[in-house]
Amino acid sequence: MTLFFVLTPLLAVIWVSSFSNKIISFPPQGYSLDWYANAWRIENFRDGFLLSLKVSLLATLFGLLVGVPAALALVRGRFAGKGLISTVLMSPMMIPGVVAGSALYVYFIQFELLTTWQLAATFPGLVGAHSVLTVPWIVRLVTASLMSNGSSIEEAALNLGATPWTVLRRITLPMARPGLVAGGLFSFIVSFTDLEKSIFLVGPGSTTLPIAIVNYLEWNLDPTVSAVATVQILMIGVALVFSDRYVKLSRAF
Repeated sequence: MTLFFVLTPLLAVIWVSSFSNKIISFPPQGYSLDWYANAWRIENFRDGFLLSLKVSLLATLFGLLVGVPAALALVRGRFAGKGLISTVLMSPMMIPGVVAGSALYVYFIQFELLTTWQLAATFPGLVGAHSVLTVPWIVRLVTASLMSNGSSIEEAALNLGATPWTVLRRITLPMARPGLVAGGLFSFIVSFTDLEKSIFLVGPGSTTLPIAIVNYLEWNLDPTVSAVATVQILMIGVALVFSDRYVKLSRAF
């Protein structure tokens, strides 16, 4: 029953994307795949897709560079304030998107006033804002993966003469691979589909795919948006299946 409620909206979107109606209505007058070609012909969708893809990839990379060492320190390290640091790293997941987006915009403006370096309405600023989204996911999933494996194998390797770097490279990171893959994948998805932060921070003449979808829906009711959503669903589905084929994502939770 749960699977039914999860899959029904997705299947409905895919179904609507094949309607031939110029205005979405039931029952459909016929079926056509022209809306997919129409979506690619629309410059805002095409440019928004490419911008969202670039931002998401860079934000995921930055999230991995920050989140993996943070997770290792929180799980394997011994120092005061671990709880506070963990709360700070997880806090972006607890703040509503609109609040976080407006707060980042105000922060970028204040930063520019103090340093003359512009971050608001720039590509680096947008990547930085999306990186704030990715770090908590990576920390959370890598931490769960490390905790589920324990530290006994690493301790045994150290006792047998392996260096800390060898243990990290040959044992710790391979054991944390499910968390790394799951964290990177979910971070990419969260960044790629983000609307609330992006709408405050995109520059003039640029748009992300979620913003392009919202702008299109303001004046159009045809199945083009359903076609765009179907492509996103297929992308995410293929990524999940491919990742789970080589790295069992269930081990990360």
